[in-house]
Amino acid sequence: MKVNPEKSDSGSKSPYRSKKQSIQEIVREPTSGGIVFRHNSQGKLEILLIQDAKDRWTIPKGHIEPGETALQCARREIGEEAGLHDVEMLGWLGKINFRYRRIDKLVLMTTQIYLVKALGDTNAIKKEEWMNGIKWFSFNDALDEIEYEDIAKLMLKAKTRIREEKL
Repeated sequence: MKVNPEKSDSGSKSPYRSKKQSIQEIVREPTSGGIVFRHNSQGKLEILLIQDAKDRWTIPKGHIEPGETALQCARREIGEEAGLHDVEMLGWLGKINFRYRRIDKLVLMTTQIYLVKALGDTNAIKKEEWMNGIKWFSFNDALDEIEYEDIAKLMLKAKTRIREEKL
């Protein structure tokens, strides 16, 4: 009897066959973004989230460009990704680190997160073409929807600061 090394007894592919390419390079990607908030007409706290191309709800953020500070990047990304240009940058909340694999590269991403108050016509949000959605959520709903636990922790920190400083 001839045995096919690519098939197991169940007929599926062997797990040993799909070996990942080894990591050849480590890439650091500095990014920045903001936890954007407003108070709705009833005075309730709302958080702006965007839905990425993989249907994950997150905050507006992006890569820091050469010569740009993390604060400048956060302001620019909020303008680009949400159409909000009238914002007040209220300070740094913290940073999150995560890593992922991109073919043969290990990407180490650091994201600086700022607390940002939306001013002016906060209903005039508009998503970029690559996004699946953009929406204001009640704070609790935003906490339920956010995909990343580290961002959720910073959202709780933001809520405390908003309450304590009456922002």
